[in-house]
Amino acid sequence: MSRTQLLRGFRNTPRRTVLISGAGVAGPALAFWLNHHGFAVTVVEKAGALRGGGYPVDVRGTAVEVVRRMGILPRLREAHIDLRRLTFLDGDGGEVASVDPHTLTGGVAGQDLEVRRGDLTAALHTAVRDDVEFLFDDCIDSLDQSGHGVDVTFRGGGRRTFDMVVGADGLHSRTRELLFGPEARFHRYLGYCFAGFTLRNTFGLFRETVLWNTPGRAAALYAVGDDDDVHALLNFARPHPPFDAFRNPAAQRDLVATAFADAGWQVPGLLAAMRDADDLFFDGVSQIRMPRWSSGRVALVGDAAYAPSFLTGQGSSLALVGAYMLAGSLAGRDHAAGFAAYERDTRGFVTANQEQVGEGDAALFPTTARALEQRNDMLRNLSAMPSGEGRPAHSALTLPEFTRMT
Repeated sequence: MSRTQLLRGFRNTPRRTVLISGAGVAGPALAFWLNHHGFAVTVVEKAGALRGGGYPVDVRGTAVEVVRRMGILPRLREAHIDLRRLTFLDGDGGEVASVDPHTLTGGVAGQDLEVRRGDLTAALHTAVRDDVEFLFDDCIDSLDQSGHGVDVTFRGGGRRTFDMVVGADGLHSRTRELLFGPEARFHRYLGYCFAGFTLRNTFGLFRETVLWNTPGRAAALYAVGDDDDVHALLNFARPHPPFDAFRNPAAQRDLVATAFADAGWQVPGLLAAMRDADDLFFDGVSQIRMPRWSSGRVALVGDAAYAPSFLTGQGSSLALVGAYMLAGSLAGRDHAAGFAAYERDTRGFVTANQEQVGEGDAALFPTTARALEQRNDMLRNLSAMPSGEGRPAHSALTLPEFTRMT
């Protein structure tokens, strides 16, 4: 059968149905592009509503072209944070260096974006909410591929059948666990844990980050604009992941407090604020590395398949690019051929960005006194340098122009 006959056959058949698990970044982006290519899409999200607020995220390189093609680039430009200064402090709170953030992150001033995560997810949701079905306050309970599609049982008790299912449900993906087994098989722990939360901006900070370091520990305050709040991050080295704390908020607070018990600067106040924070997020710094991203009619996208860790700053960008590539790869192909093309054409880009761990912003958390002093010497030299032209990995993939299937 020729490609023309194949495309004609797809156009004359009912719209193929796809269930996406997760309404963060990858899920709505994938929903947009699948709808663009003629699929009937449902997105299920365990939260009761779209999550607002959140820490700032970056959209860089190839991902900027994705949001431009989606038509949401102007909205994201308006939401751009424009962080202007990154100041490093020593253990006593004295200034080590103050640098242009782009010199460390590899971002390109005037091109790449930094926005609140909630602003990005809201823009993605608005772009697609009238064209796809969203199911909030529910999630996938089981998957069965023994028939001609994927039989899905939802936690809320519903049952439906879809032609394909995609897990866009993050680092601790339930879909991945159902499909491939325990997370430990694919989890690459990078030797750190972190706690993030918000508190009142009583520090006089504006569009800047202040980062305090001692060997193996870092405390950061991140002021994104005119808000009354700042984002706080407490990061500390730990040789093994504290599995017993991941599902126990009280244990998380105790673990962080112990790690920073003798810290100076503003850290005692941050620990007190953490105790009262209602938005505490705690996790290990890690990546997801998988030999394949699909099985049968079920695939993974974004952090569920290839989380790069926040040390790279590329999680949202990989999610956006991966969503574009997965949807386009499925256009005019069956699931097996589409999933194979998605992985073939996207894996190199993913690998290049995951390997950015250890570059620039990933070197912010030295674990020894010698490494910290070397880092500080590097920062003092950087402080006089202009911002860079971006890292090659961020733009290592040129987006193809996929044929639109309608």
